[in-house]
Parts: sequence; structure tokens; C-alpha cells
Amino acid sequence: MPISGLHNQALMAVPSAERSAPSPAPGPVEWRTSTHLVPYEEAVAFMETRAAVIALRQASECVWLLQHPSIYTAGTSAHDSDLLTAKRFPVFKTGRGGRFTYHGPGQRVAYVMLDLSTRGRDVRAFVTALEDWLIATLARFGIAGERHPGQIGIFVGGAKIASIGVRVRRWVSLHGVSLNVDPALEHFSGIVPCGLKDVAVTSLAALGAESDMAKVDQALRDAFEEIFGVTAISANDPTRSP
Repeated sequence: MPISGLHNQALMAVPSAERSAPSPAPGPVEWRTSTHLVPYEEAVAFMETRAAVIALRQASECVWLLQHPSIYTAGTSAHDSDLLTAKRFPVFKTGRGGRFTYHGPGQRVAYVMLDLSTRGRDVRAFVTALEDWLIATLARFGIAGERHPGQIGIFVGGAKIASIGVRVRRWVSLHGVSLNVDPALEHFSGIVPCGLKDVAVTSLAALGAESDMAKVDQALRDAFEEIFGVTAISANDPTRSP
């Protein structure tokens, strides 16, 4: 979904009384990392529950790093014609903005559950901050990430390396970003990624850069604190016992 459209949708979803409510300052963000492949439905259920509690200000904000089994997801702007191989992997319709994308092993997904009431209630600025976060992460590995006008995501030398797809409910964000660390890039051939027919897909590994997931996670965390100006506090895996 275009940023402007997402912005308008978010504004319509928030009652006028809530828009004028006092906004507390952002606090520490809970930082979670899953070491196993998390089923998509399980991740969405956790994310939606947590976002609802954040909206009530009964839980801290949260960033969850994970990997999914191989799947395709369709955003709110997805076109059926962009699904080229329908039976290759399970396909999930999702409430995030954007079109089709692939998730799978070797790709770091970061679900970002932030209270935008504490961050100016500006969806466009939030998406820009997510882009800045990815660019700052890539810079830590000597890679110059780029924006492309009119497109959402981050590119390197013309090829897309990271995607962004968000939803905002009661001023709390859901979904987030995905960064190609070392996935099987061939799996993107089953879709038109993000509706970009003539754009290649790349990864850190394909660029000869760092592909150790733990090191990528640390770079994501450091860059997140830099861009969003908050402290990330580690927590247990939300889908496993402590």
C-alpha cells in the first residue's frame, strides 16, 4: 500500500478523542529473537495480541526477530497475477500494506510493534524511520542501501535486499521489515516481488557480505537504538518456554 494510503487508513481508524489524548514518552523496547522457524499464523496471533495490549498501555513496545518456513504473503495491494507459482508454497493473505513477498529460512523478519502515539502519530515518518533502520544496518557491513523513488523497501545496486510492509491499528504498528541475509533467492521467482517485474532480488550472502544471523541481529539491534533513540531490552522467545 502506498505510504499516503496507509497514512489515511490509520487516521480513519483512530477516534478523534484518542487523537487528542496526551502522548507519553517512548520507553525501552522489548527485543525478542526466535531461533526456530515460526509458523506464520502463530506469529500473526502473537503480534496482534501484543499490539492490542500495547494500545492499552499495558505492555511495552516490542520488536520480534524470527524466520518463517517458506511461504508467500499477499499484502492489501496484492494482485493475483503477481502469484506466478501458486502451489509452490503456502500463500497467506495479510493485513499489511504492499503486494506479494516471500519469507523463508535465511531471511530475517522483524515484526515491529511500536506505539506511534509516542512518536508523533505520523505513519509516513515511521516508514521512513524503518528505511533508515535498514540502511544503517547495511552500512555496518559496508553496504550502501538505497531508496528508490515511489517504491517501498531498500535496494543495493538496483536489486532489492529488504522489504517493508506495515499496518497501523489504534496507533500501534504491526508487521514490519524483512532483510535477505542468505535465503534461497530462487524462491522469489514464484511471485512478482512487491509488484516489481524488472527488479532483481539480492541478499547479504549474494553480495559477499556478512551472513551470520547472530551478527546481523546485533547490527539490527544497534541500528534500531540509533534510529529510534530507545533502548532494546532482551526478552524470552515468545513461542518457547523460558
